[in-house]
Amino acid sequence: MAPKLHLVRHAQGLHNVHDDYTRFRDPLLTPLGKQQCVELQKNFPHHQGVELIVSSPIRRTLYTSLLSFKDDIKTKGLKIIALPELQETTELPCDTGSDPIELANEFASDPIDFTLVHPDWNDKKKGKWAFEKEAITKRAREAREWLYQRPEKEIVVVTHGSYRSFDKSALIAAIVVLCVMSLLPMPLPTSSRSLLSHLRFQ
Repeated sequence: MAPKLHLVRHAQGLHNVHDDYTRFRDPLLTPLGKQQCVELQKNFPHHQGVELIVSSPIRRTLYTSLLSFKDDIKTKGLKIIALPELQETTELPCDTGSDPIELANEFASDPIDFTLVHPDWNDKKKGKWAFEKEAITKRAREAREWLYQRPEKEIVVVTHGSYRSFDKSALIAAIVVLCVMSLLPMPLPTSSRSLLSHLRFQ
């Protein structure tokens, strides 16, 4: 059976506060962002069923995953899989991830699997990771196909909101626009609020 997804948008990052998307490279969470993770940990209604956590390798999503689902990670022995296809779409500094070696060092004591994060994953200038509609749509499709093939029944996916600007038939694109759980203080479309955070593949 195809898995049920619980999609979570990252908590507040430094770039969100300063409204400056060029000043910070791969920014961290703010104190408010960390508190938002605490609130999600307390109020997320589906902890019991979570079998896997998959995250964009960008730091604000990784920390959102670690802080929001720390009890699931500890009690169930879960690992977070960093999936580059879930990364933010633009080539701005705030949306460009850190080098794999830096990530491995920073998160050395955390249960994160960086196997799928290759050295070129943060090169937004050309190829698979380019800031181009065709490339982003293809990445979105690959992400959904990867998730679809997982054996787990319920998966938490921690990602970003920009996929909604692209082809909504492109699998993850449709999922994010409908099901992202926004942790940031910004309004969501009515459809997003009503569907909130979970979806089962059709």
